Amino acid sequence: MTTAPIRFSPGLEKRKPDEAETIQQLNEAFDVILEKTAEDYGRAVRSVHAKAHGVMKGELVIDDGLPAELAQGLFATAGRHRAMVRISTNAGDILPDAVSLPRGLAIKVLDVAGERLPGADGTAQDFVTNNGKVFVAKDAKTFLGNVKMLARTTDRLEGTKEVLSAALRGVHNALETVGLSSPKVDTLGGVPNSDPLGETYNSVTPYRWGDYIAKYRLVPVAPDQVALTGRIVEAADRPDAIREDVRVEMQRLDAEWEFQVQLCRDLEKQPIEDPTVEWDQEISSFQRVAVLRVPAQDSWDPEQVREIDEETRFSIWTGLAAHQPLGNINRARNETYRHSADFRARVNGCPYHEPSGVGA
Repeated sequence: MTTAPIRFSPGLEKRKPDEAETIQQLNEAFDVILEKTAEDYGRAVRSVHAKAHGVMKGELVIDDGLPAELAQGLFATAGRHRAMVRISTNAGDILPDAVSLPRGLAIKVLDVAGERLPGADGTAQDFVTNNGKVFVAKDAKTFLGNVKMLARTTDRLEGTKEVLSAALRGVHNALETVGLSSPKVDTLGGVPNSDPLGETYNSVTPYRWGDYIAKYRLVPVAPDQVALTGRIVEAADRPDAIREDVRVEMQRLDAEWEFQVQLCRDLEKQPIEDPTVEWDQEISSFQRVAVLRVPAQDSWDPEQVREIDEETRFSIWTGLAAHQPLGNINRARNETYRHSADFRARVNGCPYHEPSGVGA
């Protein structure tokens, strides 16, 4: 890698003139999902990633001696930070696990010092990832069309969704045999029903990395976890199969993911505004900056479910200015994430809490 990383500048983002209107329409589409699910479940759930499979506590251990281009923001100082972890599936309704959808892994890193993003309360830094390599839509307006489609099918025809998911998994496998993939097929239920503890999770969208720009990912490295990579969860007649399997697995294994960063070195081949483009690792490889360690524990402990799943909000816009989300999709996620969390807090009468201060 001989090309220097691109330095961050606000002018690198290209804002669309209709972003505010698109965000308003996204909120309205998400309201359809939120209101339908709240009516059906008797409580409000998240508009995306509603179903959790595991909620855990661990720590993020930042490497010592990082080169200057990697030692940025939270990662500028070596050390340990307590962390909350939530593993989930991306739908806004709580579906049986036979409907196989992309997985998400969200982290809330505690006791983080530094200049905050606008509106980012508390002292935590959130990282939100999923097991796809690219985002399903090029921009927020295209994503709006996807959300409207999901809103029309929210919490309906679960049996049909299971049949469709099985068919789409066949499409996914057929594409894979010829070296192709379709994020849309996977998002609709075609992704393999893989064990989430063995998955690699990607930021998908770009972020400011202090003076630079980056994407990041979490790669499982603990041997017991690596052994789970590609393992298919048998979910027939087991609506919560993933949660059950993760709970058994986390009772015996100490999970560990490497936190790796890919710096932007070519704005044409590694665009900021188009998250459907996978950044070429020949231009810029991933480099380790930290390790996320989650010791063996009950991943569905009722107290942690209350604290992490019910009372905690995860958002890419909660954190340091040094890790500002970039691009049209990320800008749209700011208000929509908060809109969803505010609805959940209001309907459930349970405000979400942002940890604040050492020992929070």
